[in-house]
Amino acid sequence: MNKITNHMPTAELQALDAAHHMHPFTDNSALAKKGARIMKSAKGVWLTDTEGHRIIDGMAGLWCVNIGYGRKELATAAAAQMEELSYYNTFFQTSHIPAIALAAKIAEVAPGDLNHVFFAGSGSEANDTNIRMVRRYWDIMGQPEKRVIIARTNGYHGSTMGGGSLGGMAGIHAHGGKIAGIVHIGEPNWWEQGGEMTPEDFGLLRARELERMILQLGVENVAAFIGEPVQGAGGVIIPPSTYWPEIQRIVDKYGILLIADEVITGFGRTGNWFGSQTFGIKPHIMTIAKGLSSGYQPIGGSIVNDHVAEVLGSAGDFNHGYTYSGHPVAAAVALENIRILQEEHIVEHVRDVAHPYLWAKWQALTDHPLVGEAKLVGLMGSIALTPDKATRAKFASDTGTVGYRCRERCFANNLIMRHVGDRMIISPPLVITPEEIDILIARATKSLDECYAGLKADGLMKSA
Repeated sequence: MNKITNHMPTAELQALDAAHHMHPFTDNSALAKKGARIMKSAKGVWLTDTEGHRIIDGMAGLWCVNIGYGRKELATAAAAQMEELSYYNTFFQTSHIPAIALAAKIAEVAPGDLNHVFFAGSGSEANDTNIRMVRRYWDIMGQPEKRVIIARTNGYHGSTMGGGSLGGMAGIHAHGGKIAGIVHIGEPNWWEQGGEMTPEDFGLLRARELERMILQLGVENVAAFIGEPVQGAGGVIIPPSTYWPEIQRIVDKYGILLIADEVITGFGRTGNWFGSQTFGIKPHIMTIAKGLSSGYQPIGGSIVNDHVAEVLGSAGDFNHGYTYSGHPVAAAVALENIRILQEEHIVEHVRDVAHPYLWAKWQALTDHPLVGEAKLVGLMGSIALTPDKATRAKFASDTGTVGYRCRERCFANNLIMRHVGDRMIISPPLVITPEEIDILIARATKSLDECYAGLKADGLMKSA
């Protein structure tokens, strides 16, 4: 048996990586000169690199390792399923036990009448499914002209052509364009865009952009609205309390479909099973991935409510699907992941232990001279870096310059904390303990101190 081992020095691994491996969302030429940091093993909330450094993972991989690293139960589930049925598809009037069982389990934990699952290999794929699903729904309803989907600037829904088009990130659109029939309204980012308005008034203002866009386009042309309960890759933008109730009122008033992208917020991240429960959203379709398997296997899907599923099933084939839809190994692993979330009460741990403990520590970071705002829902949070708290000022330097410098200090201090522009964001494994939160906060504070000292030394603590 060929066993993959760390049989080379780090420098040789870095050279091999640079020679053959194209990294996502990366300047690969720059990385080749610098050398990637190579992760070797992981347990709980801790990563170990090839140099032996222990790193606390404040991002749960890519927002996904909800139950923590190294759970042997998931490896056992994968191996057992590979031996019994390594692969089969769900095309051509066939099914298999893992897909059946997982769909039923997802329907059990999902809120309301979200009782049907169309499987995909990732959240990006699932959002591509959603585009076709909502357009097919309106075809069957006799309104084929209802094709436009409204999304938000700075939203993230994946990087496929469909998912990247739904997302409102100009950098993604610049690399290949976007598909037709998708328009964007403003995001509920009060810190950067709220001006002198209260957060509550700003939340209503942003939500009502949806109504104006529906009327501008004509309700007869609008199929759906999609949004993340909390914008994740956009910087953990937690909307004002007024935002989602007003969005819900508008979609109900005009009878358009509501898609909640729960790829990040699902499976316990916000202190409930789904972010829709945290914010009182009642979606017709919910996008899932990441925490569905805690990243142990690639799997995603669309959870569909009874009405939409009934309509889609009423008119022959839905001509859409993936080779790996409901892959039996991925489904078996996801089932075991959900069992652990349930039986070990991990969602309750987030709500009752980890979130309250982190909340107090996270809010205290606003005492730091570099931090203007600290936001946290469940176990996803952000801090806004600013040269002037009172005015919520931006830095004079290009957006992201300061955030990148802070991220580099975090990395040097063996803490994974990302930056989005000049916001620092965290999303640690849901199993993090108070003791580990103390370590995370200590390393974050040290990194902020070092970043602040460097900015002052380089004359970068200046407002735009």
